[in-house]
Amino acid sequence: MKIIGIEGLPPQQLAEELQQGAKFVIYQYCISIIVMTFRRGSDVYYIRPGESRHVKGIGFTLLSLVAGWWGFPWGPIYTVTSLVTNLGGGKDVTAEVAASILPRQPMYAAAPQPGTWPPPPGPTADAPPNYYSQPPR
Repeated sequence: MKIIGIEGLPPQQLAEELQQGAKFVIYQYCISIIVMTFRRGSDVYYIRPGESRHVKGIGFTLLSLVAGWWGFPWGPIYTVTSLVTNLGGGKDVTAEVAASILPRQPMYAAAPQPGTWPPPPGPTADAPPNYYSQPPR
């Protein structure tokens, strides 16, 4: 997955900008060749806080307007869906991309103390027996 716009951006600054409203967006475009129509998604674009999602998608919108209508029957259908997506600011994939590129936060800041909730995994001496894990008789 290629992400355009995050070159040289440290993960900490990226996380801060995402909290301020930055987005990861994919635009759609449509190209038709008489009886064949192709609808594809662009690379992922990083939209900084304050930047317009609509401006970055203008090229894909124009490409669909010029080259998308000509296929029958899917050319007009795919062109219209691409235009609706792009004029709406593209498809927001921020949650998926951020989860895959940002480091995960540890579940606990420190190891849990005995008697705290949630209990540590695994059996304990004072736990009742689990009859469902016993082999049948």
